[in-house]
Amino acid sequence: MPAPMVEGGYKLIEMNATLAAQIINFLILVAILTKLAYKPILTALEERKSRIARSLDEAEQERTLANTMKKESQEQIAAARVQARAIIDEAIALGERSKEAMLQQAREEHARLLKETQEEIERDYQQAMNRLRVEVASLAVAAAERIIEKNLDAETNTRLVQSFIKDFTKEKYGELA
Repeated sequence: MPAPMVEGGYKLIEMNATLAAQIINFLILVAILTKLAYKPILTALEERKSRIARSLDEAEQERTLANTMKKESQEQIAAARVQARAIIDEAIALGERSKEAMLQQAREEHARLLKETQEEIERDYQQAMNRLRVEVASLAVAAAERIIEKNLDAETNTRLVQSFIKDFTKEKYGELA
């Protein structure tokens, strides 16, 4: 028997035993799936949700830790730069002190050498003066011998001694007199 038609050409649903059996089968299937599949799927979804939440928390902690480590490393770099600058400044100061010490030592050495040279010049001068005194004394003795030999008056004696010294000095030392 054909299904009765309603306005617009649609069929009305007939209620019969097959339909009721299909509904019961569907409800049993839904109950079985709820027991066997739906709860495990929901549990798996909850576990996945919590795993994702944990991963996000861990990622946030990792990011926070990375930022902290970055700040610490920047602080360490800044501290290292300050320390390096202090070492450089200390080395410069040490170099300046060494330079000043070497300059002071060079000045002292120069002063010592100058003093030694002056003392040596003074010794040489004194030796030359002593030799000159000996020479003058020997000249005076020689002049006195000549004067005594000729036995002249005082004015002649003085002229003779001066002439002898002048001649002798020119012969020995050039134009010193």
